[in-house]
Amino acid sequence: MNRNDPLKTPEAAPPHDPRRFRGTVAFYERYRLAYPERLIARVAGLAGLRPGDAVLDLGCGSGMLAIPFAQAGMAVTAMDPEPEMLAATEAAAAAAGVRVMLRQASSYDLTPDMGPFRLVVIGRAFHWMDRAATLAMLDRIVTPDGGVALFHDAHPPVEENAWFKLLRTIGDRHAPHARERRGGHRRYEPFLFASAFTRLDGLSVTIRQNLTVDDIVGRAFSLSSCAPEKLGGGRETFADELGSALRELSPDGKFAEVAEMVALLARRPQE
Repeated sequence: MNRNDPLKTPEAAPPHDPRRFRGTVAFYERYRLAYPERLIARVAGLAGLRPGDAVLDLGCGSGMLAIPFAQAGMAVTAMDPEPEMLAATEAAAAAAGVRVMLRQASSYDLTPDMGPFRLVVIGRAFHWMDRAATLAMLDRIVTPDGGVALFHDAHPPVEENAWFKLLRTIGDRHAPHARERRGGHRRYEPFLFASAFTRLDGLSVTIRQNLTVDDIVGRAFSLSSCAPEKLGGGRETFADELGSALRELSPDGKFAEVAEMVALLARRPQE
């Protein structure tokens, strides 16, 4: 076995930091990619969800999954260890006119008496969890006909995404631990195939949108590795260096983003 192959070798659990995204909420809400409605609808359809079904958004962030699933009629519990993120989810739910149950806790706080949930959704957060332990607990609180849906986004290596490579390069220079955590962290299959949820279906939607320099700098500040609190006094230096490099790449300050929005639905094998 090649132990450098992320498809074959599960990573160790990262250090638990429940307030990893403290100070990023405003940037996360404004600059992170939202999940397209048609992707949410496809996941709900494939999972066989019906209005009123219980859905847990684990690591809900600012509610980018909790709100659309609530709008689809599900009974949503939004769970996150960061109180600022829960406040953002609460405000987003109020603005959308939906009800969401809020719970300040992390994947490490899951207990067997929770639920049961027909679907647990995790958006851009699974890599921060003890994934094997989390899936073992989810096996105990997800209904027999339910599942787990892992959401993330990917940027294909097309010319329009040159700014993304630039952001990564400069971000790694200012936050050297980002590269260590990023390596292979989105390979979910090893953990899923070692869990009860081994029937996997991948769904994706590819989008294209326009960006400005401010959009890209704001996206950078939404990352835990480049959070303003972590950069401290180096925040302005980072923003200036990234902005300068972006303007050199595109003097008119206009960019395009091509992103694949992905959901991996994992269910138990059919008998």
